[in-house]
Amino acid sequence: SGFRYGDDGKTPIFLGNPTECALLKMAEELGYKYADVREQVVGRSANTIDQGVSKVFTSSRKMMSWAVPKPEGGYRVYAKGASEIILSRVVNRVQVGTQVKMDDSEVDNLTDMVISKFAKLAMRTIGLAYKDVDTIDSDEVETLIKNTDGSPAFSMETGLTLLGIVGIEDPLRPEVAPAIVRCFKAGIDVRMVTGDNLATAIAIAKGAGILNMELHCDKNGEVLPKRAMEGKVFRKMVHDYSADGEATFNQAKFDEVWPYLRVLARSSPDDKLTLAKGLNASTVFQDKEKCRMLKVHEKIEIFPDRQVVAMTGDGTNDASALKNADVGFAMGIAGTQIAKDAANIILLDDNFASIVVAAKWGRNVFDSIQKFLQFQLTVNISILTLNVICAVIDIKCPLTVLHLLWLNLIMDSAAS
Repeated sequence: SGFRYGDDGKTPIFLGNPTECALLKMAEELGYKYADVREQVVGRSANTIDQGVSKVFTSSRKMMSWAVPKPEGGYRVYAKGASEIILSRVVNRVQVGTQVKMDDSEVDNLTDMVISKFAKLAMRTIGLAYKDVDTIDSDEVETLIKNTDGSPAFSMETGLTLLGIVGIEDPLRPEVAPAIVRCFKAGIDVRMVTGDNLATAIAIAKGAGILNMELHCDKNGEVLPKRAMEGKVFRKMVHDYSADGEATFNQAKFDEVWPYLRVLARSSPDDKLTLAKGLNASTVFQDKEKCRMLKVHEKIEIFPDRQVVAMTGDGTNDASALKNADVGFAMGIAGTQIAKDAANIILLDDNFASIVVAAKWGRNVFDSIQKFLQFQLTVNISILTLNVICAVIDIKCPLTVLHLLWLNLIMDSAAS
């Protein structure tokens, strides 16, 4: 990732991951040229990159790391990721050039005073940390520390020293909120599935109109139960677990959750797949009384036969969900090639408002086909009826072959 300036020398043009670009821009504003730093660091420069050890970001770890050799020997591991994940891995923090031990009370204080405040302002919080080691083994794991999916954490990503927590604002495009309003009017119910912190996701959803203050929040502005939750809570609510911890999807439990769910935060790609399959197999529409109550209290329409699911995604891990959804939307700019191949429609501008345009044109095509068939059947049935009556009563048909050919030519031209 990186950025360069446009022809005016002032407007930055970002290339690559938006989160990393924001961090690089912040570094420049603090007086550091990221391109110069990269070229000076052994294990990160273009000529010495093979001496570094990297662990790319994955949704199960919600972090990434890069280890570079130090001049005096050993390695320094730099890590960044979801703030609560980084905080759970740190044992020290930097204070005026020295390291200070961190205890649980400090972690709680940072969570309440920093992360929560950033999140309520709809900011994505990223933790930055490092670790010095004598040797590096990129495959060594720490069995006592788990990732979000239950797999053991890499040793190089534990026992970290906290450098800081940054808040990144990703403001909604001005056209998103009106687009979501148009979706609701058109009978398209929008739900938000994100990897962001729950508080951040709720703040964004309120701004976008996915969470309605009257329908989904109490008098104090707090979100009602089932309307917003984290992925781990969702998985527990819709699965049955055996004695050895093996999960089995329960459709009945899922049907008790999905009509109310508006925001799913800290989700995994498997959660998207669960939603796509569960919605397609849902039988809520069979309970007419429940459908009526949902329309009155939640203002949502339950399709009378099965739920038609449209899913957006940009990552490789989203491919399964995009494939299983009735309509898969992939991002044309930020999306990976695998996601694009699995999708039905590619949004060239990565803009949610384009989904509304796609729905409008899709419905227009469907309506046009209906009108064309209605027009064709009306004229052809009339001609056929006239010819049959004339043949039965043994009179000359007023429409000759040339007349019929002419009618069809005019009819097809007008209909097209």
